[in-house]
Amino acid sequence: MPVLRRREAFPPIVADRQAGRKRRDFGAGLRSHERRRSLRGLPGLWRGRVSASAEEILHARRIMVPANGLDFEVFEAGEGDKLAILLHGFPLHAVSWRHQVPFLANLGYRVWAVNQRGYGASSRPPNVEDYTLETLTGDVAGLIDASGARSVALLGHDWGGFVAWVFAIRRIRPLDRLVTLNIPHPLCFRRALQGWKQKLKSSYSGFFQIPVIPDWLLSVSGGALPLFMLRHDSRQGAFPEDVLEIYSANLASPGAATAMLNWYRAAGRELLEAPDLGAPIDAPTLVLWGEKDIALELSSLDGTERYVRDFRLERLPNVSHWTLEDAPDEVNSRLKGFL
Repeated sequence: MPVLRRREAFPPIVADRQAGRKRRDFGAGLRSHERRRSLRGLPGLWRGRVSASAEEILHARRIMVPANGLDFEVFEAGEGDKLAILLHGFPLHAVSWRHQVPFLANLGYRVWAVNQRGYGASSRPPNVEDYTLETLTGDVAGLIDASGARSVALLGHDWGGFVAWVFAIRRIRPLDRLVTLNIPHPLCFRRALQGWKQKLKSSYSGFFQIPVIPDWLLSVSGGALPLFMLRHDSRQGAFPEDVLEIYSANLASPGAATAMLNWYRAAGRELLEAPDLGAPIDAPTLVLWGEKDIALELSSLDGTERYVRDFRLERLPNVSHWTLEDAPDEVNSRLKGFL
């Protein structure tokens, strides 16, 4: 009772201030606890295991293919002489093609979803100069040669799309079909960069030229930051937990983040300077474009028809940059109509 009387003796304004402090302290503690709990729950926080393998997710068999002096982790489905090579983007993995691999196999293709150099269990050269346009397109040529295929459809998303564009422009090997998803022709991208909107959207790539710091930010806590951005720049459910675990393991692998950023540090600079990217493309070409792309302006598509003799553009409203995972049914429908 004495304690109760002392509490009742506090002037109301003092009591209100003390109660307010307690509420604020409790709220701060709760918010801190919630932040810690939410961080623990982020798929980007690598916990040393995955709940499903890439083979299970892709419904494909895993093979290692020697090409261009390296070893490539390839996920294969289907069979035959008609090959579809699938090139993923940054900072993803071959499992980004999980909706397309069985679909293309059912269309009669032998499908190779490739982990490009620096990703997954593929070879990871250590130096910036190991990631030039010549080496990246040479990887595709080596894979085609190793496949023994008689006809090839080349599909690329994001950075895989830039590799596919340059491969077709330089006519390194004959292509039956070319498909790029949310990545513009290199010369159209250069023109778009003259405008302030695309400059602003591409400013992150300048940050990637800095050593060490971006490498750390990309890999810390199993890539929590980039994977958080993936989830919040796409429709709900586009990136299921088992897929994010694969991406997290990929980002957490020693040297992987540096390898991924070396694409920007070598090939990225070349894309802005190479003088030989204006040759016409003969292969029938389909560009699939999610219109809600956070990194690329629609204006970067302008003029593509100047460089492609047989060009088709399919725009996908309300679809993000992560086309394959945001709108798999729409993508597959367009692919079926084109391939």
